[in-house]
Amino acid sequence: MKLALAIDSARIEAELAELAGFSDSAAPSVTRIVFSATDGKARTWLKARLREADLEVREDAVGNTFARWPGTDKGAVGTGSHIDAIPNSGRYDGTVGVLGGLEAIRALQRAGFKPRRSVELLLFTSEEPTRFGIGCLGSRLLSGSLDAERADALKDSDGATLASVRASAGFPGSLNTVKLSPDYYSAFVELHIEQGPLLEKTGVPIGIVENIAAPATLRISITGEGGHAGAVLMPQRRDAFLGACEIALGVEAAALATRSIDTVATTGICRVFPGAVNSIPSSALLEIDVRDVDLGRRDAVLAAIEECSARVAGKRSLEMEAVVLNADPPARCDLRVIRALEDSCTSQGLTFQKMTSRAYHDSLFMGRIAPVAMIFIPCRGGVSHRADEFASTADITKGVAVLAGTLAELAG
Repeated sequence: MKLALAIDSARIEAELAELAGFSDSAAPSVTRIVFSATDGKARTWLKARLREADLEVREDAVGNTFARWPGTDKGAVGTGSHIDAIPNSGRYDGTVGVLGGLEAIRALQRAGFKPRRSVELLLFTSEEPTRFGIGCLGSRLLSGSLDAERADALKDSDGATLASVRASAGFPGSLNTVKLSPDYYSAFVELHIEQGPLLEKTGVPIGIVENIAAPATLRISITGEGGHAGAVLMPQRRDAFLGACEIALGVEAAALATRSIDTVATTGICRVFPGAVNSIPSSALLEIDVRDVDLGRRDAVLAAIEECSARVAGKRSLEMEAVVLNADPPARCDLRVIRALEDSCTSQGLTFQKMTSRAYHDSLFMGRIAPVAMIFIPCRGGVSHRADEFASTADITKGVAVLAGTLAELAG
């Protein structure tokens, strides 16, 4: 659908900067943990922007926030992302999809577009796993991928349950009411920074995501025997940390052994107890992230890591327990939505390339209840989850324009 779209680049840039100011760490980093006081202030600020655009705003029991531009017919087309941020990260991850989605709607309003299907902007709760140890909490519940009772029992590092924390943040009610019906959205499109270097390297402004990798998280607890660093001789030691180190190297080896560029594995957390320089570590905890677009290959890597862990534990006389926290299937994006993205790029004279998302996003879970696709824009150096994360206003503007054109086609 050809529209005279005018994207307000200056407004997007200003709003991204203003939202970044809601942070528990000093600029330029951003720290915004779900249901913190800072998260609450950011949500209040965002809801004011949504209402300024004459959108109908509602929230569910876990804090997912919906802002609807009503259409003339039944059905809705969705877009959106998240605004929670891991400690000391950047200002663009997730927020480009939320504020960019808002600007896409405003641009369509200014252009005089009248949606047949409603257009809805969705702010997902807790895409990041920082507080409760599981990513995409809001979209898992929306799609029915996470049991409500299990979700409410999740605990943060202070031992507080999701049930108590969300109630304190102003989101009471049963999580059983969160799940959406399979026909709630006729399509869902998420705009996001690439979080990788490919678009910048090729000089292509737009990536159209065809596949979203399947994530899995493995927690391994290792127990050895502590003791005085000077008194326990080397042959008698049962050092839990050294066992953890061997397992972490095994994680790398298992991913490399697939010989696939799409297989990645990361030991992102290693906690050592008691953590004293003159004490042999008596226990260690690892949390491991494994991703692939191929489910069988991903699961084979998980199995190889568990086998390696058992072998290391036996060799070093350690006790080991492995628990799979989540193991989700990959998502294949919908061809109809992809075609709408292609049409939007073509009508605006923007080149694009087809891509795989190795990072997972809320669209992974929305794909279980709606046809989905994603728009990627370049980010400098492929850097993300760091304070120096950066996407240019020009690239954000192009992404918003493509999103607006796609929403017009899907809603009109």
